[in-house]
Amino acid sequence: MLTAARPARPLPRATAHLPRARTVRHLGPNWYATVMGTAIVATAGAALPVRLPGLRTACAAVWALSLLLLLALLGARALHWRHHRDQARAHLLDPAVAPFYGCLAMALLAVGGGAVTVGADWIGTGAAVALDAVLFGAGTAVGLTAAVAVPYLMAVRHRIEPGQASPVWLLPVVAPMVSAALGPLLVPHLPPGQPRETLLLACFAMFGLSLLATLVMLPMVFARLLTAGPLPLALTPTLFLVLGPLGQSTTAVGKFAEVAPGVVAAPYSRGFDVLAVLYGVPVMGFALLWFGLATAHVVRARRHGMRFAMTWWAFTFPVGTCVTGAEALARHTGLLAYDWIAVGLYVVLVAAWATAAVHTARGLVSGELLAAPRPASGAPRPATGRTTSEAGR
Repeated sequence: MLTAARPARPLPRATAHLPRARTVRHLGPNWYATVMGTAIVATAGAALPVRLPGLRTACAAVWALSLLLLLALLGARALHWRHHRDQARAHLLDPAVAPFYGCLAMALLAVGGGAVTVGADWIGTGAAVALDAVLFGAGTAVGLTAAVAVPYLMAVRHRIEPGQASPVWLLPVVAPMVSAALGPLLVPHLPPGQPRETLLLACFAMFGLSLLATLVMLPMVFARLLTAGPLPLALTPTLFLVLGPLGQSTTAVGKFAEVAPGVVAAPYSRGFDVLAVLYGVPVMGFALLWFGLATAHVVRARRHGMRFAMTWWAFTFPVGTCVTGAEALARHTGLLAYDWIAVGLYVVLVAAWATAAVHTARGLVSGELLAAPRPASGAPRPATGRTTSEAGR
């Protein structure tokens, strides 16, 4: 006996968003580097020793762009975790991708610091401080978690060969250094006494833990270059990541010296002032040495056919930290040489940011950057069976 056909049930609402969810399946945590690289253009430009007409307004606009990028990526990554948890877990278990979780912390911190530095011009000091407080707290919590969790996973769950040492390993342990450099911006906005001193010394503690962790990691990276040869072409730009802890630590000690008077006792506040020069000058010297070495490797890689990958964003934030480090040294030493270094590196930063931004936009429009990763020729294969090309997308 025939019966009337039942009306079709409406499809679940989730299916309406399925095409959008598919597009973010291969959206890894390395994409937060776009936020970091954009925010540092704003904050570094605002402190330049030159006063060009419209420069500060342009920096405020770039900061606003970094805030929009952060909000968009947070939404896209939430969609990724909701619909592609298998891929998200695979990222955590991939030694080539897991260290990029430090980028989330640094993106939050960079946008928060930019709010106080230049964003206040547009949103007001009160809103800027409130936004920075939220982003600084979240970024510091994520950064400290990543600094412990990622090395733990590398030791316990990942299976890493000696020849796989990479500058990418620095990302989770550098995140607390970004907190150390940007936390002092909030010190003057806290009540005098214990709150200010606690935040300043907490930032100093994060400076120490990040610096010591970097000193453990960096020799492995340098030894890998000498014993196993150049990095795969797509990963060659990650050599610039080494500049991050160098420039950011120089920036941090300069910030400590600027806010320490009246916050800590007189002998210690003077000590911070001395540290800003005695630490910053030699570290900046090593940063310039590494800049030359990394540039030589990149020139070689380009001659061998290196194409654009998301690793090109490594040319932005690390170089930007060297700009802010040189600016801090210029303020504390009064030497014009550091002014010129800051301006020269900022020109490099803006050129690198523009290049990476244009190629990224082009890759998003074509869909190439969100496609499944292809094996990178010559790249060592992680024990998980995935390739290091995921990090370069």
